[in-house]
Amino acid sequence: MDLSRRQFVHRSLLGGIGIALVGNVGAVTAAAPAVAEGGAIPGYGPLIADPAGKLSLPEGFSYKIVTEAGKTTLESGEPTPQKHDGMATFVRPDGGSVIVYNHEIKVSHNAEFPVPRVEGLTYDPVAPGGCTVVEVDADGNRVTEYVALAGTSTNCAGGRTPWNTWLSCEETEAKAGEDGHEHDHGFTFEVDPYDREANRDPKPIKALGRFSHEAAVVDPNTGHLYQTEDASGPNGLFYRFTPPASALPLGPGKLRALGDTDGVLEAMKAADASGQHVDDLSRATEVGTTYAITWVAVPDRLAAKKSIREQFGDRDITRGRKLEGAWWGDGGAYFVCSYARIEDSPGEPHDGQVWFFNPRNQTIELKLRFEYDQDDAAAFDGPDNITVSSRGNGLILAEDGDGQQHLFGATLEGQTYPLARNEINTGTDVEPEFSEFCGPVYSPDGNTLFANVQNPGVLYAITGPWDSLRA
Repeated sequence: MDLSRRQFVHRSLLGGIGIALVGNVGAVTAAAPAVAEGGAIPGYGPLIADPAGKLSLPEGFSYKIVTEAGKTTLESGEPTPQKHDGMATFVRPDGGSVIVYNHEIKVSHNAEFPVPRVEGLTYDPVAPGGCTVVEVDADGNRVTEYVALAGTSTNCAGGRTPWNTWLSCEETEAKAGEDGHEHDHGFTFEVDPYDREANRDPKPIKALGRFSHEAAVVDPNTGHLYQTEDASGPNGLFYRFTPPASALPLGPGKLRALGDTDGVLEAMKAADASGQHVDDLSRATEVGTTYAITWVAVPDRLAAKKSIREQFGDRDITRGRKLEGAWWGDGGAYFVCSYARIEDSPGEPHDGQVWFFNPRNQTIELKLRFEYDQDDAAAFDGPDNITVSSRGNGLILAEDGDGQQHLFGATLEGQTYPLARNEINTGTDVEPEFSEFCGPVYSPDGNTLFANVQNPGVLYAITGPWDSLRA
């Protein structure tokens, strides 16, 4: 997969034909698949309605349900927890994949299927979230599933580390005493997909800050760790954590061993070509917009009295509405700003941005921008989690927007296409009519795309003719 990721970035950034090409891409709208030159529709063809009413895919593709909340069971016999979210895959020694995935559950959900509070793996006995590990064989069949982390709250996304562990991030700022919690929340926890003993007595990595975490990526060369914050009022921040020299090189257990204030946590500050401060990412309206980046130290990373994002004035840092998924590739970090509206952002409204942070020259560049069109209910909107195609031919994004939800792709030529459509209607007043997709990630061999539908909580294994993509 590393080779295909490098291939994707090389073609897009150096070849001048991919999503980095301003002239070809512009602002992306996708009410329906764009028609390529010669009349060909990009992607894998139209989606075929699923007779089972679960997941519609292009012709030639198929899916298996790996886990389903309340229906499949853990090795303990308890039901699979609900509200599937971010995940990562690892090589299974016996063939197939080891998958670690989050369950975004909090106390107020009154969850029917919480993460079981396993003795020795529970941080806070009141909190119902956490993550589980599921093993699948080479054909995508579930072999076993078990709890790896319990007693956490609102485990949303996270990130895979270069040393083959999973960073599970809490998207909350709940404090001890709120909703009966025994401990503060809003932290990142490290989960080992291979060593169960390493997960015992879970310890939050407080050095990474207490805020509404979304995703995390690690620079394998420097050990810098970058994090997105999904928050508003004020909008969230993009963070950089620099570990202390004594912790380098990072590896299993190194983050867990850090003191609460070890290393340096900073927030991003952007400036345009003229050197003017950019207060919010919504200011960027043209693909190819590039900002120079500096970093501002966080005053109180544990947010004892005030949320981190409230500790800065708008001229001190750069904000973004709903900073969501992140993915490391080509020595940099792709990250997503899910949407912006007039009422919550100072710039132009949009239905999603994909940015690329380049640590070598300390810049961010706008790679994709989705136009906001409130009259087009069929348009792709609200990109969330992100990954790169296993064939190196574009991006795969999970939709968390209005109306029916999709997994959709963006080709190297900048055209969007549907890859999957969720047909499960949650039918509740609490959740959207059609639940969002979460955590798309390919198997280590690149032949299976795993993806979650958050509610009621389904993990799919999708296979098909990946090499047949039409650009």
